[in-house]
Amino acid sequence: MKGLGILLVLATMLACQPSSQDVVSEFTGNETTYDLQSGSAHGVTGTVVFKERRDGKVTAVIQLKGTSGNLKHPVHLHLGDLATADADIALLLTPVDANTGRSETTFNMLSDESVITYPQLIQLAASVKIHLGEVGEARNVIIAAGNIGSSFTKATPTGRTGIATCKSE
Repeated sequence: MKGLGILLVLATMLACQPSSQDVVSEFTGNETTYDLQSGSAHGVTGTVVFKERRDGKVTAVIQLKGTSGNLKHPVHLHLGDLATADADIALLLTPVDANTGRSETTFNMLSDESVITYPQLIQLAASVKIHLGEVGEARNVIIAAGNIGSSFTKATPTGRTGIATCKSE
């Protein structure tokens, strides 16, 4: 009988534990994925996913294929589409770890300290460019890039957008 009492207590304790279904996600479920095309002879491609968070912020997750080593590839969110020469940098995202090909950044402000929400971001005329390096000639090499927001939906006569170099600062 004593063993039965212990089993009932254990069963009650387990039943009161929160299940994985009870855990509330930090994300709303709204997300948009954009392809990143190779920007150079390095043959790097991938995706950037923008996820809306319940706290009003946005998480950007970049996953690249074709990177390796211990480099950190700078990531810029630029105003304007990929072909916009000297496009202003709206936000510096977390560099991509070349070993994993991954970057994750959570934000709710652009570099000029203006607030940006997920709905505003997916309407923004912008692009994402991943550079080979931070300084020197490597800064001018774009290994992967893609249009986002309204730049993504903008029609191009050839079907492929050219990639302009970034504004040097």
